Amino acid sequence: MNINFYNKSDEIMDRGLLEKKQLEKIRSLVNRALATPFYKTLLADVGIRNGKDIRSFRDYQQIPFTQKDDLRKAFPSGMLAIPREKVIRLHASSGTTGIPTVIYHSKNDIDNWTDLLARSLAATGCTEQDVLQNMMSYGLFTGGLGMHYGAERLGMMVIPASAGNTQRQLNMLRNFAVTVVHATPSYLLHIYSRLDSYGFSLKDFNLKKAMVGAEPHSEDTRKKIESLFKIDVYNSYGLSEMNGPGVAFECVYKTGMHLWEDAYFMEIINPDTLEPQPEGGQGELVLSTLNREATPILRYRTRDLTSILPGACECGRVHRRITRIIGRSDDMLIINGVNVFPSQIEEVIMRMPEVGTNYQIVLEKKGSLDQIIIKTEVHQGIFNDNTRELNQLSKRIAENLKTSISINPKVELHEPGQLPVYEGKAKRVFDNREKI
Repeated sequence: MNINFYNKSDEIMDRGLLEKKQLEKIRSLVNRALATPFYKTLLADVGIRNGKDIRSFRDYQQIPFTQKDDLRKAFPSGMLAIPREKVIRLHASSGTTGIPTVIYHSKNDIDNWTDLLARSLAATGCTEQDVLQNMMSYGLFTGGLGMHYGAERLGMMVIPASAGNTQRQLNMLRNFAVTVVHATPSYLLHIYSRLDSYGFSLKDFNLKKAMVGAEPHSEDTRKKIESLFKIDVYNSYGLSEMNGPGVAFECVYKTGMHLWEDAYFMEIINPDTLEPQPEGGQGELVLSTLNREATPILRYRTRDLTSILPGACECGRVHRRITRIIGRSDDMLIINGVNVFPSQIEEVIMRMPEVGTNYQIVLEKKGSLDQIIIKTEVHQGIFNDNTRELNQLSKRIAENLKTSISINPKVELHEPGQLPVYEGKAKRVFDNREKI
């Protein structure tokens, strides 16, 4: 298998040297953080007044966690560590609570982030011969500009298509012989469902790879996209607090995502006890920005659940791999006392060939009990006068789900195109229980 590197010396360096550099960077990170109003107070409370106070990783792990609410309380500039005139860009979350989380970037921050994306794309086999169509939203959302800059730095031709307007997306895929796309998995599934209606077939395209992210998805969803488009699909991970895309990325072997440990310090904790998890144990990912100048963040609780994969990857990269994100610790659904992650439901239904490309999970109250309703689109050919066939499929979906999640759901089958489509992150869960 052809293995590409962007900066080979940084990607295959000795593990001991990497960890030595991490500790040096942590000390510098603490010094930068002390320049912010928020961390100056936080670190003083635990007796840290200089990066030299961090003599080991264990010392660093005595620092309290940073959480999203801390970033909101610091709005607009309580986390800014450099003079404002040295800031060249900011990104912000959507601010669904009314107060967004704001991340400032210096020129070096943008350069370092861009290198991480170029490294990530090279790890999947991309080269300057490729054409990337970026179907992620541009603007305050990090997915658009982050991937755009990284692909350009690698030498790829980039089409800044942004999200939406499916017919135009398909025209560009064909007209410019696009080889790589960057999109949410749900939007790629939607694009496939619209091929016939817009008069396209797979023979019209030169597509080879897709980079997917921005929403948790199952391995079965990846396999479904690969099977439908006849391409390689690579999983990625990022969050705006850590820059955006390019925190972790799969390589050509697709055996977990390499988390770039020369840019981020990684911990896995039990989300309930906050104690460290042993390597291989599932828990919440905690990250620190080792290089960022403008908005340094220490021990950030991502709420994303994953685990560190043991052993080395065949590609030779020293950076450890994490499993795909199975969900968020605050996204877990409790249904009549049973814990269920939306990804468990997706894994079951996407494995079934009759199921289409869109679904919803609806939670309601039926008397004193919770009821879960799975609404899923199925292939057009299934909708005919044979109600018995539809009933059998509905029953089979329900039985498969009950086996997986120990809950008997109600299943509603829909024709293609009946459920809402989202151009950005798909909204899958609708919890109506508290509205009653």
